[in-house]
Amino acid sequence: MGTDEDQMLSLVYASTATQPFSDDDLTALLAVSRENNARAQLTGMLVHRDGRFLQVLEGPEAAVRELMVTLAADPRHTGIRVMFEEPIRERQFAAWTMGFERADTGSTAELDGYRDTFDDLDRDDPTATMRALQELARWFRSRATRS
Repeated sequence: MGTDEDQMLSLVYASTATQPFSDDDLTALLAVSRENNARAQLTGMLVHRDGRFLQVLEGPEAAVRELMVTLAADPRHTGIRVMFEEPIRERQFAAWTMGFERADTGSTAELDGYRDTFDDLDRDDPTATMRALQELARWFRSRATRS
């Protein structure tokens, strides 16, 4: 059995931007995040829509938790809410130091199962949260393979 240092964690959080993010701002954020995540052996995905972020982080537990401390102190967003976390053996986003999808208003509103927010999900109901996040991950991966 591995040590605590070997334990991998998947964590999903949502937050709200404290300022608008232009395409250039998002590009700069992603460039720095991808570099830092590669160094920390973190992978995941980031969705931005209407000033809201949803991010999946996965990797060594200590690195994920350290990044969450950094994010909590980052003045560019507020209202960080951890929606789900669990130990994992295998990454869902192993090939990405940070996959990204900008979900603009109106771009997905007609899709079956469309979710405008994740505000209705409750950390105390991990089954519903996990189902919604798995759907999001499938949607993200299917879009990423088309580009």
